[in-house]
Amino acid sequence: MDQRQDTLAQWAADQIEQLYQHSIPAQMVTVSGDASFRRYFRINHNEKGTQKQWIAVDAPPEHENSRQFVDIASVWSLAGVKVPTVLAFDEAQGFMLLEDFGDVLLHPELTPDAADGLYQSSIDSLIELQQLPQTTNIPDYDRELLDREMALFTDWLCEKHLGLKLSTDEKTMLKQAFDTLADSALAQRQVMVHRDYHSRNLMVCTANAPLHDKDFIGIIDFQDAVYGALTYDLVSLLKDCYIQWPREKVLAWLGYFKAQSPLAANMTEEQLVRDFDLMGLQRHLKAAGIFARLSLRDGKHGYLKDVPRTCEYIVQATALYPEFSDFNAWLNSVFLPALNETQAS
Repeated sequence: MDQRQDTLAQWAADQIEQLYQHSIPAQMVTVSGDASFRRYFRINHNEKGTQKQWIAVDAPPEHENSRQFVDIASVWSLAGVKVPTVLAFDEAQGFMLLEDFGDVLLHPELTPDAADGLYQSSIDSLIELQQLPQTTNIPDYDRELLDREMALFTDWLCEKHLGLKLSTDEKTMLKQAFDTLADSALAQRQVMVHRDYHSRNLMVCTANAPLHDKDFIGIIDFQDAVYGALTYDLVSLLKDCYIQWPREKVLAWLGYFKAQSPLAANMTEEQLVRDFDLMGLQRHLKAAGIFARLSLRDGKHGYLKDVPRTCEYIVQATALYPEFSDFNAWLNSVFLPALNETQAS
């Protein structure tokens, strides 16, 4: 273990001793890292035949805003949203001790037979989340943020990763498309947005989770929450960058959302689908740019394999709406050849 991991292990053991009045070895097992600087570790302890588990989090304070995570977790948990309870927190060191939701991510559980039920449960949890009021620490998903996110596609994927030299006309075309997407997002009903509500940030939790008495979808990695468009988290879930489903399945799950959510009750199906597709364009432009940045800036090259799937969503959506015909033509004639060549090299 590195020194920081050693320090976290001892800190977590001390917190558990204070909370539960018994000492445990300062030992941890790596659970995962993610696209951020956070690292996650599991602490296991067997007490008289009963297995107890906790998650210790290393979130370096110079890189991560753990206070935001803790504050959101407190408010959402009190409101009944299924997020891990924060058992201990050291803001100065960037350490957290969390309730353990287990290790069953939604992603590997999404088999064709199980997908309907799991997506419906995930949508039910999302509907609960969307009805929370905005609090002072949750920023608006405003035009500046929407535009800054879409610029990641141009800056990091097109120019830095693919080496494209965009002409003035191409930049104008992209700006027009981005403006249309931002306008659509801002015109939608504004709700609480997790911002990464996808299959790698949702847990399939069983009834033996320590603080819950029935199966549920657990929500993690929510510290970047904002107040924004109704369809944003639906896109994250149903047009997931890590798994793709036929459009008829996606629209069926979107129909389930419309039938269940009071926030969508007065929307026409046509408007909901359009909002959903355009929000998907904005998100996938952002995500594709982030995947390139993770490789180029942070040395996390594994995300590059998800770029073609993410960009396929972009191509498919732009083909559905005539106002994006120029964008779609450029994607097919300029962007995709460059992407395919780079991916093959």
